[in-house]
Formats: sequence, structure tokens, C-alpha cells
Amino acid sequence: MTTEPSQPYARTPRTTPTRSAERARYDRPTVHAILDSAWLCHLGYVREGEPVVLPTLFARRGETLYVHGSTGSRPLRSARQDPGLPVCLTVTHVDGLVLARSAFHHSLNYRSVVVRGLARQVRDEAEKRMALDTIVDQVVAGRAADSRPANARELAATAVLRLDLAEVSAKLRTGGPNDDPEDVDLPYWSGVLPVQQTYGAPEPAADLSPSVRLPEYLSR
Repeated sequence: MTTEPSQPYARTPRTTPTRSAERARYDRPTVHAILDSAWLCHLGYVREGEPVVLPTLFARRGETLYVHGSTGSRPLRSARQDPGLPVCLTVTHVDGLVLARSAFHHSLNYRSVVVRGLARQVRDEAEKRMALDTIVDQVVAGRAADSRPANARELAATAVLRLDLAEVSAKLRTGGPNDDPEDVDLPYWSGVLPVQQTYGAPEPAADLSPSVRLPEYLSR
């Protein structure tokens, strides 16, 4: 059955928060926007009975996440086996530091996504190349077409995990501090310190030929 883009992700016991449940979101546009504006995810799994969380690059294509890895990594070896590797993948953006009058009510404004499911190794070469191009373009849009594709040796040394977007939830906090009424008259500053992501000026490699001009997608 094909899932309609307008249909929200189904809530499950694992995607329903036990705290601040009103901040949860399940609509696809919100989830996709949070994922598409990030480069880094954290991939959690269990190895020999111990929890492990790894930071790595990822990208979304439709209702699938592709996660970058190494062919020698432990999660990849586990993901080769059926039915796959049970994982929890998270992405978080910090949008502001929420400073309350009381220490207890300090918080963050944030946008986050949690994905649960089975990660599987991508074995088809065409899909693997497509996934790697998608990951490169997630870092800088347009970069995959403006760089040398992976050769056979590099492709063999690189692994890609596939995780379908099925059990998914987003969670967001916005707005100011939630000071208690009895604290409003205290002589402490209260409010939000916004946090923004910015780009600096591109810095060319030391051995870059002067004839190679800055790409238009970077000058933007």
C-alpha cells in the first residue's frame, strides 16, 4: 500500500512521549523539514548488551533515510543479517536558550526527530551510489554533481544503511520561559537567547588552482 504524503505517521507506544506530549508532532512536512535541514544524526543500537550511540552523516530520500558508515563497522555487520539491526536514530536542532528566573525552569527551544526501526545494509550498487550522492547533497546541495564520484575501491570501503521512515515522531519547543507566578517579580533577567546556524566565507584548499572558481552554490 502506498502511503499518502499528507497522511501523518502513526503513533506507537515508542513514539508517544511520556512528558510534554503536547510538543509531539507526527505530520510528514514537519518531520521532513527537521531531517532535511540537518547533516548529522546519532545512531543508537545495542552491542553485546551495551548501548552504543554513533554520530554520522545521513540523508533523506522520500520515506527512507540513508546513513553513512564503514564496511568494517560493527553496526554494518549486524545490519547484514536478517531481519536487520534494531536502531534508534535521532536528529536535533537547538533554536534558543530559554533563561528563566528559576534554575528549574531553564530550557531549550528545539526541534527534534526520533526514528525507530530496523536498519539494513544497502547492497544494490545503483541504490548505494544514489544514496551516497544524496548524502553529499545533504551536506551542500549541488555538490554531488560537482565532485568525482566514488571509484570501485572507495565504493567497496563505504557502507550505507537504509532505515525506512515508519515509526517516527517529532518534538518541538518554542516560546519563552515558563516562570512561576510567584517568581515574576524576582530581579533576574528572563527570556530567550536565540541560537542560529550561519555560514562563514568559503576557504579554498591550499593547493587549489587559481583557475578553479568558487561554485555558484557556495557563493549563494
